[in-house]
Amino acid sequence: MENTKSIITVETTIAAPLAKVWFYWTTPEHIIQWNNASADWCTPHASNDLQGGGRFLYRMESTDGSMGFDFEGTYDEVLFEKSIVYTMDDSRKVTILFSADGHDTKITESFEAEQTNAEELQRAGWQAILDNFKRQVESN
Repeated sequence: MENTKSIITVETTIAAPLAKVWFYWTTPEHIIQWNNASADWCTPHASNDLQGGGRFLYRMESTDGSMGFDFEGTYDEVLFEKSIVYTMDDSRKVTILFSADGHDTKITESFEAEQTNAEELQRAGWQAILDNFKRQVESN
């Protein structure tokens, strides 16, 4: 029996040009501003070597300091202002597509589900981070 991983997809459309969206998505000083699913989490540090074979690390912590983890992986492919494909350190794949539509930019993020948490919980968490990204970009 083949062990296939479920793919979860989240998306949003941002009222901002593609160049701005890409910059906010890929620049560590902006990543630390938007990379959290709720107000009780934060990203105090981010590093990003945005190229094939490059690594990223986002330190995610609860604001009270009681929990934290490193979200990290390796870029498989980066196509400037088009797509990012990476493999997380737990071997799951993620694909992010960026598409411009006039002044708006659509982001579609698909990732392999992990086996610990329910898929709906994973979808909600990743969507919340994407929604927070949208708010951050549109407010600046």
